[in-house]
Amino acid sequence: MNDEQWKEKLTDEQFEVMRQKGTELPFTGDYWDTKTPGKYRCAGCGAELFDSDTKFNSGTGWPSFAEAKEGAVRFEKDASLGLERTEVVCAQCGGHLGHVFEDGPEMVNGKETAGKRYCINSCALNLEEK
Repeated sequence: MNDEQWKEKLTDEQFEVMRQKGTELPFTGDYWDTKTPGKYRCAGCGAELFDSDTKFNSGTGWPSFAEAKEGAVRFEKDASLGLERTEVVCAQCGGHLGHVFEDGPEMVNGKETAGKRYCINSCALNLEEK
């Protein structure tokens, strides 16, 4: 879709975050502290991205997950803000979701993880409750 089509589909905040690589303010999104079980889907295309079983409280003010669904996301280098980070984008529609860091927990909900912290903007997600 082109920018005009995305603007019709997404809210202003979603467009800024997902199509212009913005970031929502911490502790303001719908999902930063929710514990509701379910599947987190891309707000742009509906692709399944994360499961609530991998969500944890990182204290950062954004939803954090220990892992993404296999093949659901792509990684891109991000050198903005004078930092080297790894951007996380939806593999299906290319929407910016957030970033992934190597400082995640080794266990989430009794399951071993790879120590990743997917720090994701709430507005880039829709929760499909179980």
